[in-house]
Amino acid sequence: MKKQIVVIHGGDSFDTHEEYISFLKSFEIDSLKYFTGNNWKTTLQERLGSDFEVILPRMPNPFDARYAEWKIWFDKLVPFLNDGVVLVGHSLGGIFLAKYLSENEFQKIVTATILISAPFDGEGDEESLVDFTLPSSLELFGKQGGKIIIYHSKDDTSVLPIQCEKYKKALPNAHIMMPEDRGHFTQEEFPELVQNIKNLS
Repeated sequence: MKKQIVVIHGGDSFDTHEEYISFLKSFEIDSLKYFTGNNWKTTLQERLGSDFEVILPRMPNPFDARYAEWKIWFDKLVPFLNDGVVLVGHSLGGIFLAKYLSENEFQKIVTATILISAPFDGEGDEESLVDFTLPSSLELFGKQGGKIIIYHSKDDTSVLPIQCEKYKKALPNAHIMMPEDRGHFTQEEFPELVQNIKNLS
């Protein structure tokens, strides 16, 4: 049986519809690559090989995301997952997994949960987390999230590194990886992640 890797992408959330529309109007795109989604998520299956099954669910309305909507959609995915699944969340997808696993009994055995550039409480960041806010305790996440691995670059300006420090305090057994110069992890390649997933097998 192939090892399942579920990757939850990032997104944005806004307090008001007006803020959302303003964001869409002012958002600058400098390359066709933005529309084709050419990044480490789209190449992860190829990099991991045929022993793995990479699942990339498209979460609802990522430009103005709501946790309640993402939870409904993710609930529909869970019955198709096998024990031993690896969960990966990038940016808003990271805090989504942290919140989901902190508030819900997960019906599958999780080998690992990997958070990449995940916000914790949004302190210092320009965008609102709306209903993606974490509960006061991440104890249940720590119990059922398997091996918890957190990647956060020291030069991330989208989600500041102080957010990673807060995860470290809330999840003292988590394995923290803080490279110097990976920004918000939007590169086409993420060899450390590939190797980490392979090492989990």
